[in-house]
Amino acid sequence: MTVTPAPSSTTNPLPLLLLGQGADPESERGVECPGDLPAASDPDLVDRARRAREALGDRAFLLGHHYQRDEVIQFADVTGDSFKLARDAAARPDAEYIVFCGVHFMAESADMLTADHQRVILPDLAAGCSMADMARILQVEDAWARLTDAGVAASTVPITYMNSSADIKAFCGRNGGAVCTSSNAQRALEWAFEQGEKVLFFPDQHLGRNTAVLKMGMSLDDCVVVDPHKPDFGVTDEDLRRARILLWRGHCSVHGRFTADSVAEVRDRIPGVNVLVHPECTHDVVTRADYIGSTEYIIKTIADAPSGTAWAVGTELNLVKRLADRHPDKNVVFLDRNVCFCSTMNRIDLPHLVWALENLVEGRVVNQIEVDADTTHWARVALDRMLAMPS
Repeated sequence: MTVTPAPSSTTNPLPLLLLGQGADPESERGVECPGDLPAASDPDLVDRARRAREALGDRAFLLGHHYQRDEVIQFADVTGDSFKLARDAAARPDAEYIVFCGVHFMAESADMLTADHQRVILPDLAAGCSMADMARILQVEDAWARLTDAGVAASTVPITYMNSSADIKAFCGRNGGAVCTSSNAQRALEWAFEQGEKVLFFPDQHLGRNTAVLKMGMSLDDCVVVDPHKPDFGVTDEDLRRARILLWRGHCSVHGRFTADSVAEVRDRIPGVNVLVHPECTHDVVTRADYIGSTEYIIKTIADAPSGTAWAVGTELNLVKRLADRHPDKNVVFLDRNVCFCSTMNRIDLPHLVWALENLVEGRVVNQIEVDADTTHWARVALDRMLAMPS
């Protein structure tokens, strides 16, 4: 995978956001807990973005992930989760530029699914994903060698969550595996167990565990965690032979912040509240929630809920705030009392978007995301296996 780097300067300097450690000393890379959402950008930037967008016309197609801030979402042609947006981009072959307001692995997926003449732009190359970064290709290849030495690789099917790099998806394609989303993780695991005896699931251990135990009736003892930072990946040969699902030690920095105490506190504070969480939350949280589902499920559940109901939502703060604003007849609150958001997703602010659009208007292609042909081929094999699974 290659990127076209940004030029060292532009004719219109912009206040580009540089996010660092938040006010919460326990925050990790990928999550920011500053006590408040970032202030809105200069209103003049809204006019600049609008002018640049109008100048580009149909040459550009803007994708906005649900976790983006409102000042960016307002310019998106479509919104959605990562896989939906990549498919939306593929459905627009007339667009010369695909501007992806999301994070790096999402832009990679868009590049792999769009035509060769289309250029995928990520307004800030530092907009990565801490969870995707927790499963590096060299680590995964070493883990596969560990499984081979233990005599279980031949009976193991690798499944990667959509929230992973292109080379991890390609690894699954080469080794008989597939990709999954939070919506179809159960279907993907069922398919995998039809192909083999075990599953290596990465990079999010919580989605894998919650799906296996809560949706498929497995026990926690059927699961073992494969830790790339421990000798022998923290497992014995006997562990690998016994377990049915091998969970990579990765997690979402945002969803991992929610705790059982968060659920107990909100139930005490808001009598009758419905707790609705994403399956990337820990097992302790999802087993205490009333409803569990993907981002699209969360959006639909709130939209369909009766007026006057109360909801504590365990997912990214920008989306929760947008749902609360969209449904004022319902009491929609963030599950965590602390103000925490995805710091890498929030790197795509209005200054970065304006900078990218204005460069495109002037004929300069910046921050282009390109995935090489071999990686694209095998990653698409894994994606196609997912799409071919029976519903």
